[in-house]
Formats: sequence, structure tokens, C-alpha cells
Amino acid sequence: MSRRALRRLRGEQRGQEPLGPDALQFVLPDDDDAEEEGPKQGSGGRRPGGAGKEGVRVNNRFELINIEDLEDDPVVNGERSDCALPDSVSSGNKGRSQRGNPEAKQDEDEAKAGFPEQENGLEDIDRILERIEDSSGFSHPGPPPLNSRKHVLYVEHRHLNPDTELKRYFGARAVLGEQRPRQRQRVYPKCTWLTTPKSTWPRYSKPGLSMRLLESKKGLSFFAFEHNEEYQQAQHKFLVAVESMEPNNIVVLLQTSPYHVDSLLQLSDACRFQEDQEMARDLIERALYSMECAFHPLFSLTSGTCRLDYRRPENRSFYLALYKQMSFLEKRGCPRTALEYCKLILSLEPDEDPLCMLLLIDHLALRARNYEYLIRLFQEWEAHRNLSQLPNFAFSVPLAYFLLSQQTDLPEHELTSARQQASLLIQQALTMFPGALMPLLEYCSVRPDATVSNHRFFGPDAEISQPPALSQLVSLYLGRSHFLWKDPATMNWLEENVREVLQAVDAGDPAVEACENRRKVLYQRAPRNIHRHVILSEIKEAVAALPSDVTTQSVMGFDPLPPLDTIYSYVRPERLSPVSHGNTIALFFRSLLPNYTTEERLEEGVAGGPNRNQGLIRLMLALRDMMANFHFNDLEVPREDNPEGEGDWD
Repeated sequence: MSRRALRRLRGEQRGQEPLGPDALQFVLPDDDDAEEEGPKQGSGGRRPGGAGKEGVRVNNRFELINIEDLEDDPVVNGERSDCALPDSVSSGNKGRSQRGNPEAKQDEDEAKAGFPEQENGLEDIDRILERIEDSSGFSHPGPPPLNSRKHVLYVEHRHLNPDTELKRYFGARAVLGEQRPRQRQRVYPKCTWLTTPKSTWPRYSKPGLSMRLLESKKGLSFFAFEHNEEYQQAQHKFLVAVESMEPNNIVVLLQTSPYHVDSLLQLSDACRFQEDQEMARDLIERALYSMECAFHPLFSLTSGTCRLDYRRPENRSFYLALYKQMSFLEKRGCPRTALEYCKLILSLEPDEDPLCMLLLIDHLALRARNYEYLIRLFQEWEAHRNLSQLPNFAFSVPLAYFLLSQQTDLPEHELTSARQQASLLIQQALTMFPGALMPLLEYCSVRPDATVSNHRFFGPDAEISQPPALSQLVSLYLGRSHFLWKDPATMNWLEENVREVLQAVDAGDPAVEACENRRKVLYQRAPRNIHRHVILSEIKEAVAALPSDVTTQSVMGFDPLPPLDTIYSYVRPERLSPVSHGNTIALFFRSLLPNYTTEERLEEGVAGGPNRNQGLIRLMLALRDMMANFHFNDLEVPREDNPEGEGDWD
């Protein structure tokens, strides 16, 4: 301990009188000044009260040791400012300074008004940023904030992390107990919101993927991903690997380009088909990390004003990576996080909705028990999007009202209003989509009453007579959300409203005929984005209802049903095929083994020795299998059951 710290400690022992108005403004002299001051005080003796210099009165004398920053502060009029006191000293003198110095008390009140404190001492980052922007009036270049109608697409950063939801279920210790030590061992180049980098991943280096701002108009910012020449070469190699129908070729490509997004997406599907869910999810997270590192500085995940055109192939990878990550989160038991991802995908292009997220967002909202959000989305978008014409919204919104009316923490009048609104909307849904009732009851293992099953309105004719496009939407909704209706209270409420609808049908309600005419007009053919959503959903009942012109197409996992008006930024170079050479032997080999690509690999400049030998080995194995399957039947040998060899062909 230095001599100066000892003198401070001794000054604390001497200073025992009450603090005055200037008690916190004291002088810490240098060593030379202190040595000169010693003889002056020595003649009069050391006084207990410390008349020569007033000390700071604190409860713990060792708090004075922490006041090291005072020596670096500027000296004003021979005294140091009291603003440099540490929090421990200022908190210890809080009560005394307020009584002794009215100005200090006024300054403290002003400070509290400007910077409110929370009980835990920690504030949410988003709230701090909003407070700073509101107080300063500063806003970064970009689109203005959303209006009230679009604000339903606002995404919260903390809900993009599944650990936030898992900690609410199982506690922070169970979720983060094993992650904290491993995260300190490696430093990553960038902090991301969509995923957390893992130590098992390859070291990140820019793969040649970037994002640029195309234009900003009407409060919206339009962005697009870009591929440099190196990434384009990797993309061409990826397409060759996909055409070979060999997943190992994609693995080889990822060894040289570990963050190529389309390769990660395609290999993730291959792992998922092989029941390796952990590896499939890890590859999707790596793809998201690669794309988030390429974000433009003005691209925001939460504002809802940033757009990505799905017609550009470079942007589709981001859509599909988000969708696959959302599917994994839902299966993992994180519906609240999956709902946030669904809102994010919808906000990238809400008008076109290329992945048709409106067919899924109601299901995730119900699973997450976020009934208020689903009701708000329906109320704000019904006028311009006609959400009630979709079977999923027609049935999910009244179910949300009913489940909201079952909560006990709401006032009685709100519960009654929600129950009435739920009954009104479910009756409209049953009138508009009568063919959905009997399959729903079958899914829930409920045997309907004879009056319902034998009635012409809800009978078998209702399901058969509906258009194919409507049958596809109903099958998609029931295959995904039927388990939400299995609660006995929900079934009793549904039964009551089914009887009300039957009474209206028997009474000749004109709304029944109007709904029938509307079904014939609106559901002639489903658009391409609905077919794309059905393919991604992998719901068997909905996939079986796809039209033949869709099922006969080749669907790739990295780009299912690309738009017909695709905007290409670069074109794949033409490759010479064996057919163009007119090599009969090569054509024969390729007919036996479609993956035989010896000549193609030599054309691309790949080392030919090992690849050629490997191709020949595979060809020989294919020939051996083909010869083993040949069977020659001697027609002249008589059959055992007919030794004479006679008989009719019949």
C-alpha cells in the first residue's frame, strides 16, 4: 500500500465530524505537497477532528482504496470534482449528502428522471435503444417505422433465440449449464441473432456471399444477396453434384466451401431423410450463420420494412433456410420461437408471400398460446387480404376466441364477448366450409351424431363436391392442426355450433347459398406459392392432393417450384455432355450407370487419375450387378409339372 493511501486511511480516522455542504469536494495533494504540509501541522499537533483537512466519511474505510481515478481527474480551482467518486462511495453517502447538500439532491433527482433504473439493474437492449432514439430524435438512414397495420410483423430479437423459450420451461441452469464454458473457448468474428456459432463448425471465412441495397421507396428497403465469382464457381459445382444424384459429391464440395448455403440445405435434407435430425439441424444453422454474416448494415430483421425478392435465386436460400429452421424449432417444442421465424419470413415479402406463411402462422400462434396476436392479425389484415376465405384462418380465429374465453384472469365481460365472437365466427366457418367437419371429427376419433352425419349439408356429398383446390387447403389444415381440437370442452362448444348451423340450413338461410356460390368461384385453382408450401410442409394428405402437373415436375430441396418469372443475375455456363461427342461406348456406359462422369470430370480440370479409377471401379460393379441379374430360360426343357411339354397357353 502506498504512502498516499495510508494518509487517506488516516484522514478517514481523523474525520469524524458531520459532513458540510462542501464535504465531497476535497483535495488529494501530491507527495511533495504532503511532505511540506507535515511540518506545518506538526507544530500544533494532530487534532482528532482533522481541522487542517476534512476527510470523506464512509462506513467502510477500505472503500477509499478504490478511489484511484481521482488522481487522473482534472483539478479545478485547486480542488477535484466530486463527480469522480465511485458508486460504492456515492451510495454510502447518499443519505448524508441529501441532508447536507440540497444541490446534490436536486442533481440526483434530475439524473433519476433522465435515466430510470430497474429493480434488477438490467434493462432490455431494445428498450434502451428505443429510449435513446426517442430522447435524441436520431434515426439511422433507412425506412421509417411501421404503421399500425404493418406493426403485426414486428419481430423481437429475444424471441429468435430458442434458449429464451427453453429457459422459460426448464430454467436457465438446465439450458445454459453446459454451453457457457464452451462458448468462452473460441472467439467468433460476429455476433448473430439467428443462430449461435458452435466450436465444431469449420473456421469461418467469407465465402463470397454479400448483400446490397437495391432501392428504398415508400418507406421500404429492397435488398438482394449477391455471389462473387468464387461463389458462382462453387454454385456451378453444386449444380453438377445435384445432377449426379450422389450426396457424397456435395460432401466433397463442402470440404472446400464449408459455408456454401445451397450445399448445406441440400445435405440437410439428405441427413433428415436418413433420420439424422441433429446433423440436419446443425447444417441449417450453419447456413443461417453464413447468410447473416453477409447482411447489409441497414438490413434489419425486426423492423418489417426490409424486402427480399423471391424471384432472385440468391434470395431464395435465405427463405428456405428460415423455413427449415422454423420447422426444426416447432418439432423441438419451441412454438413461440417458430412463430417469430414465421413472422420474419412473412415480413420479407408480405404481399406476394412466396412460401405462403399465412397458411401456417395461425397454427404456430395457437400452439404458442398467443391468441391475442392471431386475433389482431385477423382484424388488421381481413379487410385487404380476405383471411376468412382461407380454411385455416376461418377455423383458427374462432378457436383462439374460445380458448381466450376459457382463461380465468380476464374480466367477466371480456370472457362473454370472446365466447360470443367465437360462436359467431365458427358458425360462419362451418357454413363456408362444410366439408371440413367430418374429416376433423375423424381425425379427433369422435363419432358424430346421426342427425349430423346423415344430413345433406355435412354428409359425404359436402366433402366430395368441394373443388380440388379447396380440398387441398382443408387437408393441409386438418393434417397440421387437428390435435388442437381434441379437448373435450372444445368439442362440446363445436357440437353446439354445429346444431345451430343445421337449424339455419333447414330454415333456408340465404347465407348458405351465398357461401356455396362463393366456393365454386374462388377455389378454381391454387396458386404456385400454395403448391410450394404444401411441398415444404410434407403433410401426406396435402401432398396427395397436389395436381398432376406439379407432381410430375422434378422438385429440388434447395429450390422447390421456382417462380416462372425468375430474375437471373448470372447464367450457368454450358457444359459439354457425352451426347454431343457421339461416343457410342460412353453412351452405353452412361445408360448402365447414370453417374458415370469420367469425361466430365476431366473437362472441369479435376485431377483425372483417382477420379478415373474410381469411375471405372463403379462401372465394373454396375456391370457385375447387371450380369448377375441375367437369367436364361431354356424353352426346350420340359416343365416339371408337365413332363410331356404339352398343354395350352391359356
